Amino acid sequence: MATALRWLAWTMGVACVLIGAYHVLLGVASVPGAENAGATVDSRERFYNAIFLGYGLAWIWAARQQPIPATAVRWLAGVFALSAAGRLLSLAVHGQPHWFQIPLIVLEVVLPPVFFWLATADEKRTGVPLTGL
Repeated sequence: MATALRWLAWTMGVACVLIGAYHVLLGVASVPGAENAGATVDSRERFYNAIFLGYGLAWIWAARQQPIPATAVRWLAGVFALSAAGRLLSLAVHGQPHWFQIPLIVLEVVLPPVFFWLATADEKRTGVPLTGL
């Protein structure tokens, strides 16, 4: 379980850093279907994705710890679950987004419980609560 948790946390971190950097550099042009959103949305896109890049760095930090701190994983997975709730709320209020957003919603719904399960399994394996925060 520890290897799976480390690999998944590392992958999550690298993906978030790359996605965040891509959106910071390209702004609104990086969002399918939002090319004409304007300066305000472009500014917001770049701002939030700098934070997303930092979120990815937090995953990488957690993945590099020995052992991986279960509390940190739970917090990071909880934030990811909150992003799924936001997308689902948007889906309910505004309808279906660009098709590319649908697989992202699926990942955001499926991955947090996997992270919670892996963190708990690793914590039980060691017999020590892995707080980390």
